[in-house]
Amino acid sequence: MIISASRRTDIPAFYHEWFLYRIKEGFLLTKNPYNHQVKRISLLPQEVDAIVFWTRNPGKMIPELNQLQDFNYYFQYTITGYPKILDSHGLNPYKAISIFQELSKKIGSQKVIWRYDPIIISNVTPLSEHKRLFKKIATSLAGYTNRVVISFADLYKKTEKNLRLIPNFTYRDITNYHEELSELCFFLSNIAHQYDMKISSCAESLNLDNFGIEKGKCIDNRLLKELFDINILEKKDPGQREFCGCVKSVDIGQYNTCLHGCRYCYATFNDKIVKNNMKKHNPHSPFILGEYEEKNHNSHSEIIIQHKLF
Repeated sequence: MIISASRRTDIPAFYHEWFLYRIKEGFLLTKNPYNHQVKRISLLPQEVDAIVFWTRNPGKMIPELNQLQDFNYYFQYTITGYPKILDSHGLNPYKAISIFQELSKKIGSQKVIWRYDPIIISNVTPLSEHKRLFKKIATSLAGYTNRVVISFADLYKKTEKNLRLIPNFTYRDITNYHEELSELCFFLSNIAHQYDMKISSCAESLNLDNFGIEKGKCIDNRLLKELFDINILEKKDPGQREFCGCVKSVDIGQYNTCLHGCRYCYATFNDKIVKNNMKKHNPHSPFILGEYEEKNHNSHSEIIIQHKLF
C-alpha cells in the first residue's frame, strides 16, 4: 500500500503533528464525504510500501523525520514564486528554497522533487515572468534535486470562480496558444537539463515529448523501484484524473483543509470553509477533522472499523 499525504491538503505544513501521532498509533481513520463510510488505514511499517508527501512547506516536519526511519518516502515540493494575489499565504520563495535545500541535505536530493505547477499565464504571471521564475528557482535548486514536474492549470468551474474574485486579474489557457506553449516548453526543458534535472509533466493530455518533457507519474512505480528497490504494480490508479499516470495509492487528506490560500487550487473552495474546518482539527484524533464517537456512527461504519481493527 502507498500512502498519499496528500493531494487534498498540505499535511507536512499544517497536519504534521497529527500525522506523526498517527504513525505512533499505527493507524488513522478516513470518512467518505458522500456516504460517511469510515475506513481504517494501517500505518504499520510492514503494511506501507511507501509514503508520498505533497507540500509547499515541510519546514516544521524536517526535525521530526527520524520518526519515519522505518518507512520509505519521498517529497513532492512545490515552489513557484507566484505573487501574493495568487498565493496569499505562501512562503517567501527564498525561504521555500532554503527549506528545500535543508530537506534535500537531510534525506537526499533524489527524494525531493521540485514541482513548478500549476503554470498560470496571466497579467501578473506572463510568459516572461515564468521564464524568469523557473530559471531563478532552478539555479537555486541545482544539486538539491534531480527532478522537476510541471503542469498547466486546470481551469475548473470552482477554480475560475476563485480567480475571478481577484481584482483586475486576467488569465488565459496557454494550451490554446501553440506558439507560446512551444516557446515556454522549450525554455523549461532546456533550463531543467542545464541543471541536470529530469523534467516531466503531471496529468497532462498534451504530448510534450518533442520538448524533452515526458509524461510523468507523481506516485511512480519506476521511482519507487529506483529509490527503494520495491516492486509496485504499474497499473494506473482508477480513482485519479484521466491523464494522471500515478499508480494506486490511498490518499489520507481531506478537501477544504489547506491554509495556503492558493487561488487556483482545486482542493479548496473558499477560505471561510477552511477556517471553519480547522476548528474541528484535533492532532490526537484518528480523523484529520473531527472526533470518532462510536455512538454517532451507523452500524455499517462500525463493522468496517472493527473488522479492520481486529
